[in-house]
Amino acid sequence: MKKVLFVLTVLFAFSGFAQNDSKRMDHFNLEKNVAIQGYDPVAYFKQGKAVKGKKEITALHEGVVYYFSMPVNKDYFLKNSSKFEPQYGGWCAFAMGDSNEKVSINPETFKIKNGKLYLFYNAFFNNTLKSWNQNESGLMMKADVNWNKIVN
Repeated sequence: MKKVLFVLTVLFAFSGFAQNDSKRMDHFNLEKNVAIQGYDPVAYFKQGKAVKGKKEITALHEGVVYYFSMPVNKDYFLKNSSKFEPQYGGWCAFAMGDSNEKVSINPETFKIKNGKLYLFYNAFFNNTLKSWNQNESGLMMKADVNWNKIVN
């Protein structure tokens, strides 16, 4: 009987993880399960710029695939994934704060603030990073609230 209970407990635990992974994947800005359009999340912090990752250097974190430009960046990521993941599931930070919308991003338009990565839409003469910078603290507070409503 103890073995049966143990097996059932393990199965329920794993199904919970699978549901969490699925929920994250439903809300993250992904293309074929890959985050940030294949850009290296660590490069934003370590190199100060957007760098395209390589399909050969990948890591899976809670259902989301990340590409890296070099193995050392993958190692950094695996040691502290939450530090390097983009805010708001990789959606445009401005749109999340301004209108509670999931808007695509240009991975080369970003900002690091308080050790966190924020990504922005930038196309057709509309660079939302400029708008974000005009009211960053207010938009950030709204975006945090809006994102928590989406994922919880």
